[in-house]
Amino acid sequence: MEQIYVPEDPNLVEVPVFSLEVGMFVAELDRPWLETPFAMQGFVVKDDADIEYISKHCTYVYVDPEKREGFGIKMPRQVKAVKEQSTLKAEFSRAKVEFESASQAMERVFAQIEQNQKVDIPTMQKVVRPLIDSVFRNREALAALVRLKDKGDYMFQHSLATAVWAAVLGRHMGLERAALEDLALGVSVMDVGMTDVPDEILNKKGPLEPHEIVEMRAHVSNSLKLVHNNGLTNRVMNLVACHHERFDGSGYPQRLKGNEIPPLARIAGIVDTYDAMLTPRPHSRARSSFEAIQELADMKDRGFQGSLVEQFIQTVGMFPTGSIVELNTGAVGVVVEQNPARRLKPKVVLILDENKQRYNKLSLIDLSAVASWTKLQLPEMWIVQEHSRGSFDIQPDDYFI
Repeated sequence: MEQIYVPEDPNLVEVPVFSLEVGMFVAELDRPWLETPFAMQGFVVKDDADIEYISKHCTYVYVDPEKREGFGIKMPRQVKAVKEQSTLKAEFSRAKVEFESASQAMERVFAQIEQNQKVDIPTMQKVVRPLIDSVFRNREALAALVRLKDKGDYMFQHSLATAVWAAVLGRHMGLERAALEDLALGVSVMDVGMTDVPDEILNKKGPLEPHEIVEMRAHVSNSLKLVHNNGLTNRVMNLVACHHERFDGSGYPQRLKGNEIPPLARIAGIVDTYDAMLTPRPHSRARSSFEAIQELADMKDRGFQGSLVEQFIQTVGMFPTGSIVELNTGAVGVVVEQNPARRLKPKVVLILDENKQRYNKLSLIDLSAVASWTKLQLPEMWIVQEHSRGSFDIQPDDYFI
């Protein structure tokens, strides 16, 4: 696994280079300063030429949100560090109600599309707004809920899940509220054109024939037709049009590459692919979260922009919250919180001992903290594998509420 550079100052905010703006104060890089040609350790981004120069040497940087007034600089709001206001336990209970309501609304919208080819955009907006509120309060809770939710009809559940993943990633990246709403709304409607694709193609177990691939890919233009003239912003329309473009130019329909692909569409492509990999389909098995993350990592700077993939991995973790995991000791537990700087070392509630017998008392172990092992007189521990949902008769949501 690659080494991850972590700055000493915990107040710095990680920002992908493509998200930099004029006026931001770059305090740290994604590598030591001596490995770069920058003359100063810390500088204000003065113009687009600075951003272009930084992009030649870094994929992301660390911005200091506090260094503004003393330098005569007003920092953009999206890089201000915002403390999560809700605990995971409290937000999980609240999010369950909102997610169920959103799921029912999304199901009605897709049923309406199939009946009369009309997309109820106001309802879609009402669906995504509470989800974004939840992400602002505690993004781990909603992400865990999506993973634990029973999979129903793939089409609308996938739209809802990808909207959540997009909001979680966008929040981690520091997008402002308006951009987050466009991102989540765009992701939720980008596949509405799939309702025109014949079921025999959608449910085919083997590889598609050339003419079937053409019909499948036509869902992009079908989606654009369905959402046209609904008052959507250009950002949303561009996301719908370009969510199947790929960073190396191998996507469709326009074979755009690199920065030709709109930023929100680049995010949409990642979350669309991730959620699809987690879901059993007629032509492929469901991957574990760890497998899906590994596949995304293999696509860096080919299918997807490398810095965005890295951001997504940091957001959901190698073993996402809600995962059932087995440790090197044989003990089994549930991941209940991430350690952003140590993606392979989350916090785990231990449920089963090395003999797969339930502990009389649950223990919360921070795999990144040696002190916790010493205190409980336990050996050093790490995750060796992720188990599928329901393994060992464990229901992960029992440990959030």
